[in-house]
Amino acid sequence: MNKAAISAITASDLTKIYGERAALSHGSFAVPAGSICGFVGPNGSGKTTTIRMLLGLIKPSGGSATVLGESIKHPERYLPSVGAMIEGPAFYPALSGRENLKVLAELGGFPLSRVDELLAKVDLADRGGSKFKTYSLGMKQRLGIAAALLPNPELLILDEPTNGLDPSGIQEVRGIIRDLANKGTTVFVSSHILSELEMICEYLVMLREGKVIFSGRTQELLAAQQPMIVAKPEYEVDLPNLANQITEAGFKAVIVDGSLHIAAPINASAEINRTAFEAGITLASISVALPTLEETFFEMTGDSK
Repeated sequence: MNKAAISAITASDLTKIYGERAALSHGSFAVPAGSICGFVGPNGSGKTTTIRMLLGLIKPSGGSATVLGESIKHPERYLPSVGAMIEGPAFYPALSGRENLKVLAELGGFPLSRVDELLAKVDLADRGGSKFKTYSLGMKQRLGIAAALLPNPELLILDEPTNGLDPSGIQEVRGIIRDLANKGTTVFVSSHILSELEMICEYLVMLREGKVIFSGRTQELLAAQQPMIVAKPEYEVDLPNLANQITEAGFKAVIVDGSLHIAAPINASAEINRTAFEAGITLASISVALPTLEETFFEMTGDSK
């Protein structure tokens, strides 16, 4: 990495145009070195296009960017220090997981000793000898992460690394990412599981329709949002009725995990409590909270999926 660089990734007015459509329009952001940075946006917002430009797979139509202090015009200068898994891992179906990693290690000039070390790291040591075609989707994802770690990268770029994983597997990947960051590796990760990103990402880059709408600390984004009131009825069966009553009272409300999240001023708690009481609904709790990253994302992008 260029020692003068304080950011692992920078983009300035980065643009990619296909025909008359801008997949990314004048995107500017920075990813601090040694951080875990989430990369989020609805489908078609430009995430994969941006990642492909950063990896030198496609050329930008305008603007500039650097990776590990080097211009993306010269990917050969930084790619040896970058590990990446994008658009799902691809391996030889008839070879075992171990054999696939050995092939990649030999092609990249990486120590073969890394293979078994990484299989253990992603919890595939017991299945390293099994053919790739017998792997579940989650196992394929974990092998893809192992392959991305072969170069012992300064920067790791992961596109949906938890796709297909069960909760235990997601927790393992979270641990791997945190461990890498603790050792100084920068991790740039996209995921549709925003609750996971909220747990591990200090920084965030958010796209909407090919434009960067936020770049900065995750907590700064969340702290800037309007607080909400969270009401939990004593009986969950009352939630739909409570939602209707609160909506009729003039507040926007959505049901989330057994509670009602209400967009209302903090001092509206008494009115909400009274509305519930008049409807014959007993509240187990009522509190004030900041929106989650997922709720903030939906509000900022207009995406409700």
